[in-house]
Amino acid sequence: MHAPAAHREFLARAQVALQSDSRIIGLLLNGSLAHGGADQNSDVDLILVCDDGAYAEVMGSRESIAGSLGELVSCFSGEHVGEPRLLICLYSQPLLHVDLKFVVAEDLSSGVEHPVLLWEREASQLAVITARSVVSWPNREPQWFEDRAWVWLHYGITKLRRGELWEALTMLGFFREQVLGLMLQRRSGRDQRGLRRVEQEGLDPGNRLVSTLAIHDDSSVHAALVASVELYLDLRNDDPPAELAEGMPQRLMEWWDK
Repeated sequence: MHAPAAHREFLARAQVALQSDSRIIGLLLNGSLAHGGADQNSDVDLILVCDDGAYAEVMGSRESIAGSLGELVSCFSGEHVGEPRLLICLYSQPLLHVDLKFVVAEDLSSGVEHPVLLWEREASQLAVITARSVVSWPNREPQWFEDRAWVWLHYGITKLRRGELWEALTMLGFFREQVLGLMLQRRSGRDQRGLRRVEQEGLDPGNRLVSTLAIHDDSSVHAALVASVELYLDLRNDDPPAELAEGMPQRLMEWWDK
């Protein structure tokens, strides 16, 4: 495993600390550290496998466990990303973002990627479970994009018309992340990981995402919304949905001009 020195040191320290906690039966690694492409700016994505009977106790003492792994600056749970089992941590010396996901062995039977097993207690069978796990990235279907794109674009336009430029700018960013970025990943035959590594992997060769950026100015936001419509239509052609939103984009543009 190739990893920067700070990341290797944290992993070694965490493994020693967790081995001393009998409630933890294994430690796995996900993300770029496990699968390649890690650099000094990468997060550490760890999966802590808990004994079934101790899971509730572990969940109640997650911050204490996190504190045993290093100098903890701050941490909070991941309900905002739909993952309450996740504890998002920031450590110091050097500053390092670490995600700690607390699961039981049964949870490893499926996931979005195959984790790398760093350590397991004897007879825990984690290696066998992970080898048999069903892995699939939650890629969006063409209809998912079509059903949402016009609603979100309409929302952005209404905020521009009202003069709520900050809200319109927020929607433009949201649309890039939730729609355009995913569709650019799809165009390149990749799993839909938002805007991750778009620049490094050359996923936007025409640099068209730049045209969807705007400053706090009516005409700039207007141009970015138009560019977002045009880029969505182009990307939609790669894999058209079964049902197109009726009359779009013509109805949207005619309404906008009124």
